[in-house]
Amino acid sequence: MDEFLKNLTVFDHPLIKHKVSHLCDVNTGSKEFCELVNEMTTLMGYEVLKDLKLKDVEIQAPLQKITTPVLAEDITIVPILRAGLGMVDGLRALVPTGKVGHVGLYRDEETLQPVTYYFKLPVDAAKDQVIIVDPALATGVSVDAAIKYCKEAGCTRIKVMCIFAAKQGLELVYKNHPDVKVYCANYSDQPLNEKGYILTAAGDAGDRVCGTVSYKPQK
Repeated sequence: MDEFLKNLTVFDHPLIKHKVSHLCDVNTGSKEFCELVNEMTTLMGYEVLKDLKLKDVEIQAPLQKITTPVLAEDITIVPILRAGLGMVDGLRALVPTGKVGHVGLYRDEETLQPVTYYFKLPVDAAKDQVIIVDPALATGVSVDAAIKYCKEAGCTRIKVMCIFAAKQGLELVYKNHPDVKVYCANYSDQPLNEKGYILTAAGDAGDRVCGTVSYKPQK
C-alpha cells in the first residue's frame, strides 16, 4: 500500500455510495446537490468524530440518579469557502455546539495555486478537535493551505473531511502534514484534468452548491 494511503479512510457504506452517484449525475440540481452533501456529511461524521473525548456526569433519570458520559470537548468546523459551507450543517446536526471558522481561498486558474482572501477561527479553536471540510480534495493545495493556517493558529488536532479525494492531493497533504487524517466518500487514483479537477467526481462543487453553474445538458 502506498504510504500516503495509511492516513486515508474511504467510506464503504451503501448509502454513501448511492449518494455519491447522485452527486456526480449532471441532472442533479443545486437544491438536491446541497441536500445530498449535507446528508453525506452527517453519515460520515459518526466515524470522523468517534474519538471525541467524554466525561462522566451525574443526572436524574426517571427511576434514579445515574452517572453517564457526555462530550468533554467541542469541535471547530472549518469550511474552505465556498463549497465547504455545504458540509457545515451536516456536522452541526451531530454536534450542535460546534463552532465554525472560515478559510477563504480561490484557485488561480493559471497556476492552480491557492490565493487566500480570508481566515478566521473562533478564539478558543486551538483546544478543539478541528475538522476542515471541503467537498473535493483534488490538487490538495487549498487543503494544504488551510491546515497550515490552522496549525499556525495553534491547532494540533486536525482532520480533513471531504467527499471526493484524488491521489495527487492526498500525496501533497501527507507529505506536508503526515499527522492529519483524511476521510472521504470516494477516492480516485486517476490523473486530474488540465484544470485540476477530478474526472470521476461532481465537477466544481462550489458552483453546484451555489447554483452558479449547471452541468445539465442544454435542450
